[in-house]
Amino acid sequence: MIVGIPKEIKADENRVAMTPAGVEIMKLHRHTVLIEKQAGKPSGFEDVDYEHAGAEIVASSKDIFNRSEMILRVKEPQPSEFDDLKEVQIYFSYLHLAASEKLAHKLIETGSINIAYETIQKDDGSLPLLKPMSQVAGPMAIQEGAKYLEMAQGGHGVLLGGVPGVDPATVVILGGGAVGGNAAKMASGQGANVYVLDIDLERLRYLSDVMPANCFIVNSSPAAIRDLITKADLVVGAALVPGARTPVLVTRDMLKTMKKGTVLVDVAIDQGGCFETSKETTHHQPTYILDTIVHYAVSNMPGALPRTSSLALTNATLPYVLEIAGKGWKKALQENSEIKRGANVVQGKVTFKGVADALNLKYTPVDELI
Repeated sequence: MIVGIPKEIKADENRVAMTPAGVEIMKLHRHTVLIEKQAGKPSGFEDVDYEHAGAEIVASSKDIFNRSEMILRVKEPQPSEFDDLKEVQIYFSYLHLAASEKLAHKLIETGSINIAYETIQKDDGSLPLLKPMSQVAGPMAIQEGAKYLEMAQGGHGVLLGGVPGVDPATVVILGGGAVGGNAAKMASGQGANVYVLDIDLERLRYLSDVMPANCFIVNSSPAAIRDLITKADLVVGAALVPGARTPVLVTRDMLKTMKKGTVLVDVAIDQGGCFETSKETTHHQPTYILDTIVHYAVSNMPGALPRTSSLALTNATLPYVLEIAGKGWKKALQENSEIKRGANVVQGKVTFKGVADALNLKYTPVDELI
């Protein structure tokens, strides 16, 4: 199969969908890999590295779209690329369609095959292509939250770990999955008092076993959230419903109960966000202040650490890319239930129920198309 890797053009997105090491393995399986000129440069991979691995360097993204049977990407197609998508062309990336109605309708119009990293799901419910980026975004949420707690950044001047004789900060994490767990590990390690809320009792039991004594595990409820945010210095939104719109857990009215200069970091913004007052921001302008509360809502947080993120992402995606490229999309979906769960929009039909429900669109089971 001809697999094309265009440059990422979303604002402040520095990752690349595949490293040279991944390209070399694709070539060993006799696939053709096209990569746009300098697509890997922000992640530290030069064109010559890709050439040595066997890729063909292509001058423009339009050439990539014109020649490729499958487009491999980190992020969703951008508006300037909508007309480049081809019928029955496979597009494999993070899509987050439940929070992007315009994109969903465009993908329906094209008749393309759109498989989302974020809804590839194992039988045990785990999300193997979200996990590596969650392992980056979780610690980053604490790192960024700590920075914006500085008074010069709009926060109220609290050190996460405190100092002898001074209480540490209180960190509240809404969601105990991969993002929340990794955020809790980082915040606890810095000495903060950490509260992790989740509704999954099995996950709560696991976190209770592995987290240190300064991390408190709480069964999530509206009452528990209302209480804890009044004490919080930093709140991390890490809730997730795979493929669907993130539930709003903190309303605008609730901001009035919080301490002036509290920081909200909404890691779930790419699925709509945990906070009613969240609006997407960028790495160049990551925050805004509303009702005295600092909001950080960058939708591609791992893009700030592209070397680590690109290596981790390739490690996770490569087995799926090889299977789709080797079998074709229909056979890959027929034979691999994990990939089948990743199908979001196929030949003009919405094939992921969470997306259909979020956007009030007709749902078509993908089995009807394969």
